[in-house]
Amino acid sequence: MKNEKFLGIEFGSTRIKAALINHSLETVDSGDHSWESTLSDGIWTYDLEDAKKGFIDALSKISDRDSIAGAGISGMMHGYLAFDKDWNLLVPFRTWQNTITGEAADKLTAALDYNTPQRWSSAHLFSAVLKREEHLDRLAHVTTISGYFHYLLTGVNGVGVGEAGGMFPLSDDGTSFHPEKMEIFRNMIKAEGYDIDPEAVFPKILKAGECAGRLTEEGSALIGGLLPVGLPFAPPEGDAATGMVATCAVSPGTGNVSAGTSVFAMVVLDKPLSQVYRDIDIISTPEGRPVAMVHCNNCTSDSNKWISLLKETAELFGADIHHTDVFERLYRASLDGEPNCGGVLVCNYVAGEHSANIENGRPMVIRRPDSNFTLPNFLRATLYSTLVTLSIGMKILKKENVEIKSLTGHGGLFKTPEVGQRYLAAAAGADVTCMKTAGEGGPYGMALLAAYMYDKRGTASLEEFLSEHAFREVYRTVISPSPEEIEGFERYAEDFKKVIEIERVASEIL
Repeated sequence: MKNEKFLGIEFGSTRIKAALINHSLETVDSGDHSWESTLSDGIWTYDLEDAKKGFIDALSKISDRDSIAGAGISGMMHGYLAFDKDWNLLVPFRTWQNTITGEAADKLTAALDYNTPQRWSSAHLFSAVLKREEHLDRLAHVTTISGYFHYLLTGVNGVGVGEAGGMFPLSDDGTSFHPEKMEIFRNMIKAEGYDIDPEAVFPKILKAGECAGRLTEEGSALIGGLLPVGLPFAPPEGDAATGMVATCAVSPGTGNVSAGTSVFAMVVLDKPLSQVYRDIDIISTPEGRPVAMVHCNNCTSDSNKWISLLKETAELFGADIHHTDVFERLYRASLDGEPNCGGVLVCNYVAGEHSANIENGRPMVIRRPDSNFTLPNFLRATLYSTLVTLSIGMKILKKENVEIKSLTGHGGLFKTPEVGQRYLAAAAGADVTCMKTAGEGGPYGMALLAAYMYDKRGTASLEEFLSEHAFREVYRTVISPSPEEIEGFERYAEDFKKVIEIERVASEIL
């Protein structure tokens, strides 16, 4: 690599983002396009035409596109994108936010002896089977949003190992879907009267470092010729895998927490867990190492709304503050709150939360009359709420004696230095590292995978490539939690568990 640049595109939950890195693997340009899911007939979805327009908008903001030597597509993992043989969409995109596949997820978990969360593509497919949905007679392809756009651009119907591991369990070497479990799934579908081979409708699996196709003439035309025909593409990956790459957390004992619209912690395992846990997904690194993942549907969506409301309030009095300054000032103001938020509690469930058995979200603020209801305590409570459900699941990993040598935070929660990092340290009871790339996440990780594809010579592992080239001299900050912060977060978490019961009632009556 000399003067080449590498592009990563990510279809995130609130933004479609593009990141361009140079031969030194440093970000040199970026672009984004804001969008959001909509709740239509009880289903969280995105319009695919909006996705195409957003892709073009984000990409058009990248300069020096002629120097791009490799690219890749990342996106929100899981969900259900179902197509017929001609790639016509059969039902609206069902995103990871939905909690509508409970029966299917339970049956698959029991039959496969492998945790199958509601958001997984296999759970969505089997749920459609159990509900006898009309579109199944025409079903030919099921993929993810990164897999779909990769197909549109290259004509290759495949996904990376990490993305595939969020659709269905993988084989031990990570190169295929688990054959015995796939046969069980196939028979479960047949028992319901459908002649659908799930392995045939799922995309093929592509390993990190492979060239996963080149931009076709049709693909280039789709994006207005913004990228040249023949550009090589890396295997498309989900945001979990690109998060691992963006934090150099791909070797056993390393972990990271990605915190944005959703929040998830991932720790690369050196041995299997002792049993199946419904709150722990087993997914994969882009090279096929098993990863324990604690995933929560809700993270910063509710706190973002509160901060927008406070910005509106300031504007009412004539203030003209850029939204990034509003976030930074209010995040920092939360540090003045009490370790347990003064008794103020916030439930941030905008969407349903599978790990809490909540089907529909109802965000709320609740406090006792004698709570210390100050702005710093309220802000701290909204930010605690982004991590508290995650912390409940991470206790399982502690019980399993999973070693975490390093825990790195990335995503929007960590853009303001120290704040989110400090709260994660309190929630995890461990040191937390943030890099200068903390806010870049998925598109940066995908650009690194494109660079790895370009540079791969068949010998260097992804771990070696990242540690020797991308992260050898990256600036890092490490925060250790104080005993008071750990105790304060624990007290908040205990009260939050009680609030979940109130949330359950609220979702039923409101």
